[in-house]
Amino acid sequence: MNRTLVFATALATGLAASSLVAQSTAAKAPAPARATPTAPVEVKPEAIPAKVAVIAFEQGVVATNEGQRAVADIQKKYEPKKDAIQAQSAEVDSLKKQYQALPATLSDEERASRLKAIDTKEKALQRDVEDAQNAYNTDVQEAYGKVAQKFGGTAVKYAQEHGFTLLLNIGGQQQLPTVLWWQQTTDITQAAIDAYNVASGVAPLPPPTPAPHRAPAAGPKQ
Repeated sequence: MNRTLVFATALATGLAASSLVAQSTAAKAPAPARATPTAPVEVKPEAIPAKVAVIAFEQGVVATNEGQRAVADIQKKYEPKKDAIQAQSAEVDSLKKQYQALPATLSDEERASRLKAIDTKEKALQRDVEDAQNAYNTDVQEAYGKVAQKFGGTAVKYAQEHGFTLLLNIGGQQQLPTVLWWQQTTDITQAAIDAYNVASGVAPLPPPTPAPHRAPAAGPKQ
């Protein structure tokens, strides 16, 4: 998911930066020129009180109701493939155990034939695992990107409406700028999640059904 995390961080940073640049440009823009030429107006930098917000962007995306539902839907989609791969793996393990238990009197030709069959099935299993993993990652990244784009807009809007002057992502990779210290009360991650859930209208997942209690198996009669 490294590419996904980098994409999400760049998205969040870009949204925040473009928003702040737009605000700064609007605040510092000189008045429209009059019909008669006038001397250029010098705009001096203006110091404003800083109000910084931090957000764990990647964690926030997957913690939204929509993000959780997307992951749950993808996992459900790949359940049949997961079961098939587990069955293939069990078959290969069984064939290996059978081969190890072969009698010493078995011919070399028969041993080679069985080894070839095991090798063929093992390579097919590896291909299926790689194909399933690649397809799964593609679906996850696509779903993540869709939610991340909307979540980034919601987070920036929340920061603007609540008077923050800077929004920093504290959930990025080490090669990206990091925050050494922040006031815990400025973390708007959960607030942005709540705001996004309200805006999206997606209901939370139902609580998991507890596993039925199984009575212990009866021991052998004495």
